[in-house]
Amino acid sequence: MSQFKGYFPMVRPRRMRRDEFSRRLMRENLLTPDDFIYPVFVLEGQGQREPVPSMPGVERLSIDLLVEEARAAARLGIPAMALFPVTPAGKKTEDAAEAYNPDGLAQNAVRALKDAVPEMGVITDVALDPFTIHGQDGLIDETGYVLNDETVEVLTQQALSHAEAGADVVAPSDMMDGRIGAIREALEEAGHIHTRILAYSAKYASSFYGPFRDAVGSAANLGAGNKYTYQMDPHNSDEALQEVAMDLEEGADMVMIKPGMPYLDIVRRVKETFGVPTFAYHVSGEYAMLKSAGQNGWIDEKACVLEALTCMKRAGADGILTYYARQALEWMD
Repeated sequence: MSQFKGYFPMVRPRRMRRDEFSRRLMRENLLTPDDFIYPVFVLEGQGQREPVPSMPGVERLSIDLLVEEARAAARLGIPAMALFPVTPAGKKTEDAAEAYNPDGLAQNAVRALKDAVPEMGVITDVALDPFTIHGQDGLIDETGYVLNDETVEVLTQQALSHAEAGADVVAPSDMMDGRIGAIREALEEAGHIHTRILAYSAKYASSFYGPFRDAVGSAANLGAGNKYTYQMDPHNSDEALQEVAMDLEEGADMVMIKPGMPYLDIVRRVKETFGVPTFAYHVSGEYAMLKSAGQNGWIDEKACVLEALTCMKRAGADGILTYYARQALEWMD
């Protein structure tokens, strides 16, 4: 930090803020297409397009339409998409076996995307909540408690199936202990030495996830349940550093902080402490609040969204996973 000390009126900071040209010259953080990961919901069938009621403007897409969306995103310069499958109710089970079906929805979507838009990075969600009849991110015992080690075994199979389908990045978002090490070891043994791991290392038990659970169809399964026994307590900060450190030691290439804006202090602490690729997830609840307020004329949606995304970058995020990815770039064009 500079030790420069200036005194008014010889120093007038407002001089540099007076005109657009000088504001631009001293601007510290700029959003570019390279900052965005575009999350998409994929469903079975052909020509299927379903709006997500709690996320106006967001749709679930069948694979053929997903490919069209990927081509449009690539034209905007978006480097990567994150896939979230919508599993039919009939394929949800106690053991989440559909999660690692080699011909499952996520696996088929990966193959289609890599075939049609090979330059687009494909990130897959490694978690069991879309595949369980109870909506939890793992296997449960007779009391409803989510089992750690048994869940990690299934997550490892899921991650391997994604890598074998061609995923560039597997992203465990479950918050089970030890799953990064198990997945990294399995990937290495199977020869997937180039498959990256984006670890959701600091995923909080947040109340901002509701619209996402609607989108993937897990909200009804979860019901009045919660995820407090494995996702992080929103009151804690130091714990996030321990989680990140463990995941990096186990072989993570990148780490995710989720949610984004309410946890910018965590983004900053992680980036300053570890200096590794650090990402923020601008989650569904954040999207829904901005979108609904904009639609009602309560805020300037464009200005507020770009400000929110810029704040994440300023806090230290190397990339931002946001449902606004396409729209933000169209606004910035």
